[in-house]
Amino acid sequence: MKVLSVCGISGSGKTTTVEHIITELTARDYRVGSVKEIHFEAFAMDSDPQSNTRRHRTAGARLVCARGINETDLLFEEKLPVAKILEFYEKDYDWVVMEGVSDICIPTIVTAHNENDLAEKWSNMAFCVSGRISSQIKEYCGVPAINATTDIKRLVDLIELKVYTRLPSFPPECCTACGIDSCDNFARAVMAGRKRRTDCVADRGVALSIDGRQIDMVPFVQNILKNAALGVISELDGYIPGCNIEIKF
Repeated sequence: MKVLSVCGISGSGKTTTVEHIITELTARDYRVGSVKEIHFEAFAMDSDPQSNTRRHRTAGARLVCARGINETDLLFEEKLPVAKILEFYEKDYDWVVMEGVSDICIPTIVTAHNENDLAEKWSNMAFCVSGRISSQIKEYCGVPAINATTDIKRLVDLIELKVYTRLPSFPPECCTACGIDSCDNFARAVMAGRKRRTDCVADRGVALSIDGRQIDMVPFVQNILKNAALGVISELDGYIPGCNIEIKF
């Protein structure tokens, strides 16, 4: 699954940019999900204290599900980490387009009214400028400015080129096998062209999925699974060193 975020000043064209990206990705036969960050502190889907779902939460339910005729809403009594939110998308979606999410190290498009706004929101994960300012400039800090309203095909072509399959996010003490001190800094190195996505060693060797969702494992854990399986399989008739082995539960 590939994930990107569109970040910028309020009113700078974030939602319009996201809307056009989703439409074009969908037209290219991708399965697309989205995440919208709400910065309004008082926001709550069940803000009415007399609503049934609010009464459930007040009674102590940590997770409330509102199931209607046309939609189903899950209401958590906490702000979930982005990585946890993405688990809901992992199995069934090719792309997740986020709006206003900046607390995760992923490829980013920055929208703005002017260059002062760009400077305020700029990130070393930025690979494109869009929104209102993209009709005034052609590039910023070496990355192109592309208007999502008038040139969406070019913008999504760039997205397909720059956005890679989501990286794991291991604590630094668990894995630095790529030679870089953290997964976030590895992501920055990929965006800067100093590393390739395929340099992440977590994608090599042993792959584990549960109900279609890939489980990220550091090389140490991969080796444990591999050696445990080989210890049993190598004693069976038909085993040949170097052969392809597949195990399913």
